[in-house]
Amino acid sequence: MIRGNTASIGIGWFGIIRLGTVQAAIGAMVMLATSLLNRVMVVEYAIAAAVPAGLVAWHYAVQLSRPLWGHTSDRSARRSSWIMTGMGILALGTLLSVDATIMMSGPTTLPVILAIVGFTLIGLGVGMSGTALLALLASRVSLERKPAAAAISWTMMVAGIVVAAGISGAYLDPFSEARLAVVTSMVVLIAFCLAMLALRGLERNSAPVIASKSEAKQSHFAEVLKDIWQDNQARRFTYFVFISMLAYSMQDLILEPFAGFVFDMTPGESTQLAGVQHSGILLGMLVAGLGGSLYAKRFGPNLKLWIVLGCIGSAVMLAGLSTAAVVGPVWPLTANVFGLGVANGVFAVAAVGAMLGLASDGESSGEGARMGVWGASQAIAFGAGGLLGAIIVDQLRSMLGQDSIAFQTVFAVEAVMFLLAAIVATGTSLSRQSSIGKAVQA
Repeated sequence: MIRGNTASIGIGWFGIIRLGTVQAAIGAMVMLATSLLNRVMVVEYAIAAAVPAGLVAWHYAVQLSRPLWGHTSDRSARRSSWIMTGMGILALGTLLSVDATIMMSGPTTLPVILAIVGFTLIGLGVGMSGTALLALLASRVSLERKPAAAAISWTMMVAGIVVAAGISGAYLDPFSEARLAVVTSMVVLIAFCLAMLALRGLERNSAPVIASKSEAKQSHFAEVLKDIWQDNQARRFTYFVFISMLAYSMQDLILEPFAGFVFDMTPGESTQLAGVQHSGILLGMLVAGLGGSLYAKRFGPNLKLWIVLGCIGSAVMLAGLSTAAVVGPVWPLTANVFGLGVANGVFAVAAVGAMLGLASDGESSGEGARMGVWGASQAIAFGAGGLLGAIIVDQLRSMLGQDSIAFQTVFAVEAVMFLLAAIVATGTSLSRQSSIGKAVQA
């Protein structure tokens, strides 16, 4: 469809990198709340670990509002305004949470209430900005570029987390409340300003690759949700997102304890192991992004292939960890964890690319609403996965008195869930947009 002469059709590679910069800013601010403040509460202030864990879970629960924010962005003239507003709410929530954490050095009732407000704003900000951003990618990036766009945006988000963690870690020592306030405020300010600069004029200078359906802008929210849920492919993909992300997140809180209990690793060694896993994830993201785009140019888009490969690879690596729990220190744990990271990165980027491809298929639902539903499913899975994995390990260790069997069971359950996710993905059509590129004429 011809969109006029004032805007180019679609977002180019530089525009995708600019949106990736926004993702990096989101990742940086969320890292402060979910990682740094968690450590300060538990270690420096001796707050019960359940408090920060509950706050993190709550911020995921708030993201159930994603479909509403996505639908609202569908009905608006510009999505950038929703991204900017969400980033502002996220920044405010992060600073409020920092203030609440500092106040926890004294009586904790009022600070905890303030922290709940802060994490509520963080959940709202992430949901609003993240959903609108993905919807913008879905509507303004050409089909063959979507795998690479997913890889770029997610890789930059991880990079934002790493850079923010490095900067805050370097300047926080020796720890003091004043340092915490100054360092976190600077990280938030820099991240917010970079996001605003990256968004400036981006949407105005590009037109959608796919024309937005007028029905999507006119339909009520209840009609939109009904349309999504009556779409067999959208509903099946929602199941896939939930199952795969639940499996993906179950090892978050148990991998380092596993390395300590079974392999006698020190805290420093287990932290390095987590770094190895994240390096694998980054490599997997790049492999899926670049490989998916090259494959699409030659043979046509086939994200299902990459999703299934990533899920099966994750299952195999988790089966290896399950075996390692019994075999013990002779097992090549570092290589196994790196392989798990690569497989996780492949499936995650392919899944996001599939989201971008399927987002425009609704009759009365736009990209934002569909991205919101899948984002809400992912948030529920992330919030429940880590907690569920930790609970299962704790209960089995208490009942059986054996660390190896407890960890072996959880890793085996994760492997089975990844295989189930691969089965669900094979029944989902992920290439229904394959004719879009032919329909777009310069």
